Amino acid sequence: MTDYTSWSASAIAAAVRGKKAKAEDVAGAHLERIRAEDPKVRAFIRVLADEALEAAREVDAKVAEGRDPGLLAGVPVALKDNLNVRGVPTTCGSKILEGFVAPYDATVVERLKLHGAVIVGKTNMDEFAMGSSTENSAFFPTKNPHDHARVPGGSSGGSAAAVASGMVPLALGSDTGGSIRQPASFCGVVGLKPTYGLVSRYGLVAFASSLDQIGPIARNVEDAALALTAISGFDPLDSTSAPSQPRSYDVSSGVQGLRIGLPAEYAGPGLEPDVKAAVDRALAALRAKGAQTVDVSLPNTKHAVSTYYILAPSEASANLARFDGMRYGFSTARANARLTGLLETYEASRGRGFGPEVKRRIMLGTYALSSGYYDAYYGRAQRVRTLIKRDFDEAFRNADVLLTPVAPTPAFKLGEKTSDPVQMYLSDVFTIPCNIAGIAGVSVPCGKTKGGLPLGVQLLSRPFEEHILLAAAKALEGL
Repeated sequence: MTDYTSWSASAIAAAVRGKKAKAEDVAGAHLERIRAEDPKVRAFIRVLADEALEAAREVDAKVAEGRDPGLLAGVPVALKDNLNVRGVPTTCGSKILEGFVAPYDATVVERLKLHGAVIVGKTNMDEFAMGSSTENSAFFPTKNPHDHARVPGGSSGGSAAAVASGMVPLALGSDTGGSIRQPASFCGVVGLKPTYGLVSRYGLVAFASSLDQIGPIARNVEDAALALTAISGFDPLDSTSAPSQPRSYDVSSGVQGLRIGLPAEYAGPGLEPDVKAAVDRALAALRAKGAQTVDVSLPNTKHAVSTYYILAPSEASANLARFDGMRYGFSTARANARLTGLLETYEASRGRGFGPEVKRRIMLGTYALSSGYYDAYYGRAQRVRTLIKRDFDEAFRNADVLLTPVAPTPAFKLGEKTSDPVQMYLSDVFTIPCNIAGIAGVSVPCGKTKGGLPLGVQLLSRPFEEHILLAAAKALEGL
């Protein structure tokens, strides 16, 4: 029996289109893998077995009739559970959305289906994407497939773990401050955060609307590029969608003559030796393939984390105000007839429905936006955001791609940082600036620690230059 779970997304799509494999068999193999592996890893909140097999049969029918089944024909895909799929519950890893069933497909889900992808399930996440370890889920923590005593990263930890453990060849996550790239690094897979506006956010439950971006997690760069080709492009339903034309992302152009920038600020204290060695290894590989290296400076990087933890919670406090126990999801009013006042219902529903990290960030954001503090906090953070963006603009005058660590450490142990929010926040110190500036970033595997844990390095590019970014990432595969 063919082991389709070891195949890449590109290989599966080509085989299904070429009638060398049936989408139903591919889906069945991956569902069996999920049944075997997920009890140990806990990557999925919900598996859509019947729906996946039905979708696979539809792909096979198209192929048999001679119709184009799409770029991702028969490819099993997992979705982070903040993406809406019509008729399927969306939880965002939270109790507050208990009982909510999505009435429509997110634009990226529509595009995946259009291209023949087979949705197999919804993956676990930190509640409302607020976390760096997938320990903040209201349901259960996800475990790193390489070491079940360690975190998979977050907040898209379920998606990264599903890909790394062979349960799917491709998954989608969302990235607000590193939530695709950091778990990809911890799990040893490829994670792409596209340019802000390149991929529609319609149907993504918002965390911080000026920072959120949907992107693919895959086993290799070619599959990430294929997924980006399928899901990117202008969407009139998203007011922040960039007016871009559909394009294919070729990763074979190489790095000959490419200028690789090395930001001095990303090599500071706190960087573990194994992580620094991975960056050095990546740099040597790029040089060997014809790239040039230049030194660049991003002086305002030191303010990125503090800026982010004003901007993101502020936007979250506004976005999450809609979860009030009245319109949809969890409500104490339905369970407790004694709650008759509107304010009382709000307080009880949000108090029981939200977890501690979400409450913490809502309070931070509400304070930053409050009368008398808005200019001192939110207004100032927006001005610093402009300075961070200018730093990147200046760096990209001299460099085509920047090379940095993804995180200061490899995957840490479950429970190691849960009692210290600041230490948890610092896990994203190298990924946050990318979101603040709205540029593109990718994490690509780059060897392992002496103890066998995966390591990744981060590449950053100018906005809408994913073709250059992915070609550079391709040059690092196999290190």
